[in-house]
Amino acid sequence: MITNEEKQEILNLLHKQVVPAIGCTEPMAVALCVAKAVEKLRNQLGKKPGYLPEKITLSLSANILKNAMGVGIPGTGGMIGLPIAIALGAVGGKSCLELEVLRDCTDEDLAVSKQYIKEKHIVINLEENDPDKLYIHTTVEAEGKSAEATIKGSHTHFVGESPSPAPSLYGGESKEGISLSLSKVYEFATTMPLDDIRFILEAKRLNEAAAQEGLRENYGHQLGKTMCSPLGRGIMGDNIFAKVLSVTSCACDARMAGAKIPVMSNSGSGNQGICATMPVVVFARENHNTEEELIRALTLSHLTAIYIKQSLGALSALCGCVVASTGSSVGITYLMGGNFEQISFSVKNMIANLTGMICDGAKPSCALKLTTGVSTAVMSAMLAIQNKNVTSAEGIIDDDVDRSIHNLTSIGSKGMDETDRFVLDIMTHK
Repeated sequence: MITNEEKQEILNLLHKQVVPAIGCTEPMAVALCVAKAVEKLRNQLGKKPGYLPEKITLSLSANILKNAMGVGIPGTGGMIGLPIAIALGAVGGKSCLELEVLRDCTDEDLAVSKQYIKEKHIVINLEENDPDKLYIHTTVEAEGKSAEATIKGSHTHFVGESPSPAPSLYGGESKEGISLSLSKVYEFATTMPLDDIRFILEAKRLNEAAAQEGLRENYGHQLGKTMCSPLGRGIMGDNIFAKVLSVTSCACDARMAGAKIPVMSNSGSGNQGICATMPVVVFARENHNTEEELIRALTLSHLTAIYIKQSLGALSALCGCVVASTGSSVGITYLMGGNFEQISFSVKNMIANLTGMICDGAKPSCALKLTTGVSTAVMSAMLAIQNKNVTSAEGIIDDDVDRSIHNLTSIGSKGMDETDRFVLDIMTHK
């Protein structure tokens, strides 16, 4: 039994890790860091918004670079990568908006940003000393003055800024004081008063809107639209499985191509938020589950993803869809009527299948990886509800579901470090 104090800590955890974000999280975190440093410099010099530094120098961890190189930036008409995110952060970013830092940027801000890039005010370096995989340091200079800002550990945590304590939940025991297990996740999601967790429906609202946007326009590789097309229906059919895949892909298509719409993120990732939300939402609708069942399933899905990220880390060599689709498999198993044992089976089935999927940066083709993860989620749930699971005689699976999860995260956070370096080297030398 989890205590009332633990329930409150888990609830706080959910509120901190399931938040709206516009655009891919890594370039938005860089834009956020730049906006904060520029605001400090303006305050030093007594300048108004719009005043720009003569030089912006950034030092970024390899994983930040990897995840920001190939993704569309919202409101830029299809521009990709870090320079435009940095320039917009300086020109029109508002640090108080956190991961929605570019929400209020205008067409005029975009024009100024493009010119700022042409004038070569921006210098980007690879951080080689700090061991944190999520590290952003910004120095801005003008009129003989300078200001700095550093984000580390999680996408919105400014080092040295008060009064906010570090919200990073990664690397074992979380700084909120609650260390999760799958049984705690299950008990919380299935016993909390409904009104306390009803806010999770906001994830449904935002991510459904993103999926609808992805269906309206031609974003990215248009995977979601392709699966909804006559060709897609002819191959995939018009069933629950096909709808789960296409709707999830539509939302990812829009987000990765830079649609200026918010999505509900999970653990600092919009794609993970989409992947933990949409398969559960679509399955619940098609399966005619009640609103209460949907709320509890979404809570299970998102909290399972948060739990796995606790030991995996904010960024790693392992694709985030592995984490989030494991959450959605748990949620779908619950919607099928699954109990805790069957939910544990679904987790083991997911780990046995998807472990090792590499993260090679945020980009439009992430929709393909999300679809792979979600298709595995549905299959894993189907097996689990029939009491079928991968056993401890097979691969990295342990009889204990929590040990199985930690086997996965150990591989992703430590075992694949060399893979991560190889991936970045390939990406930067093409």
